[in-house]
Amino acid sequence: MREIKPGKAFTKFAPAERQSQDAVRASFFDISSKTLLPRILDAIPNICLIINKERQIVFANKALLEFLGVEDRLAVCGLRPGEILNCIHADETEHGCGTTEFCSTCGAVNAILASNNGAQDVRECRILSRDKGAVMDFRVWAAPVEIEGQSYCVFTINDISHEKRRRVLERVFFHDILNTAGAIRGFSELLQLKRTEDVEKVKERIHTLSKRLIEEIDGHKQLTAAESGELSVNPAQTVSTGILQDAVLQYGEHGDAKGRLILIDPQSEAVRFTTDPTLLRRVIGNLLKNALEASQEGEVVTLGCRRTADGVEFRVHNPACMPREAQLQVFHRSFSTKGPGRGLGTYSVRLLTRRYLNGEVTFTSFPESGTTFIAKYPLNLEEKAAFQPE
Repeated sequence: MREIKPGKAFTKFAPAERQSQDAVRASFFDISSKTLLPRILDAIPNICLIINKERQIVFANKALLEFLGVEDRLAVCGLRPGEILNCIHADETEHGCGTTEFCSTCGAVNAILASNNGAQDVRECRILSRDKGAVMDFRVWAAPVEIEGQSYCVFTINDISHEKRRRVLERVFFHDILNTAGAIRGFSELLQLKRTEDVEKVKERIHTLSKRLIEEIDGHKQLTAAESGELSVNPAQTVSTGILQDAVLQYGEHGDAKGRLILIDPQSEAVRFTTDPTLLRRVIGNLLKNALEASQEGEVVTLGCRRTADGVEFRVHNPACMPREAQLQVFHRSFSTKGPGRGLGTYSVRLLTRRYLNGEVTFTSFPESGTTFIAKYPLNLEEKAAFQPE
């Protein structure tokens, strides 16, 4: 349990103050011994919590205990929702869940704050877990309630990860596939109208689009396997500059590259290392595709790589700056700056990098310098990189 300090605590979003553990235990015993509420909550199949004004759990039903694999209810009392769900932001400050800038976009924190103000609220909440970047999607309900003369929040959590995964994959899959299939059909129809000397160009374009269609299907199939933990990793000797060249070849003729210039930094180093080249090509390709989408015609997207003390580092830069809201949610599965149904690029980059390639991906984004995504990997896939957090 974190040390509770007196006085007003610093926060970047929700109030940081906590009740003492003695006060939390007193609330727990009041609820456990003086009301029928525990029996009712234990009969609910979803996770259901009683939370105090400081957003600390004072009672949890059996569904949460089973979800966490613990038996003692008091073990979770005093903690906040993000702390029991292992959110990557829950320990970024000494005051825990709800106090970072990232928490301003969290549905769970905002629902509880609404309840503290007397309103019922329902929101969706996406949590990036410290467990190699695993993502959990929840729908949460918060409602104010008075128990034994004290004000609390009844907080219910429903895991909708499978629902969200299916919806997003279907939307993105159908968007990409239909776009490419429609282009193939259009060029096929041109074959019936074009003169003989134009046929070869149309055939070449159809071949390119057909190849892209297969790549898109393979990419979505790969992501589905990655999320379910069924993706196979095949390490092989790889040269970093070769990965960059492959990305340029793949996306140089892509529709998003029209009018943009793709450059490989001449200072890039040809680092030999062992990784899964197929997965790494997917990662760097997605970063390049996102950079092209964020750029305007006439702008330059730059790729680079270099040897570091810990392994090998790849960089993808574009001149645009992401809005702050986008920066706070860029690695979420369902978030996108490109509209509904988009948004798997950076999510898949982080998933593949952390869970399968033993690496880490970060970014910087400023108006004066643009946006740079940085992906780091060990020299040997079997070795855990020193820069990857637990």
